[in-house]
Amino acid sequence: MANADTRAKRPLSPHLQVYKLILTMLMSILHRITGGALYFGTVLVAFWLIAAASGPEWFAFVNEIYGSFLGRLVLFGFTWALVHHMLGGLRHFVWDMGHGFELETANWMAKATIIGSVSITIVLWIIGYIVG
Repeated sequence: MANADTRAKRPLSPHLQVYKLILTMLMSILHRITGGALYFGTVLVAFWLIAAASGPEWFAFVNEIYGSFLGRLVLFGFTWALVHHMLGGLRHFVWDMGHGFELETANWMAKATIIGSVSITIVLWIIGYIVG
């Protein structure tokens, strides 16, 4: 017969309860989430372009939706996801070149990605309000 005790001696599979959440892990998770969010945002951009091609009534309708508080909040989130994913991609590009693997450098790049994405998003929206 099989030993019933063998199951208890097997190692645990890695999961979030085993690992301590660190900054680079969080940034990897955010990079994947923002990549998924960009699919949704691309549908919003396509809807806006289709409305623009469909005539002034549809374009005004979509602009009214996107101009509402909720619409602007979604667009702000899309802008942040786009910028954050781009900066995360640049971070991965640096790693693909064989640089930035030291713990201090990797943590610095992770912090720079989050700070940079928030800052650039805010600056882009300020410029958008000034120009618009």
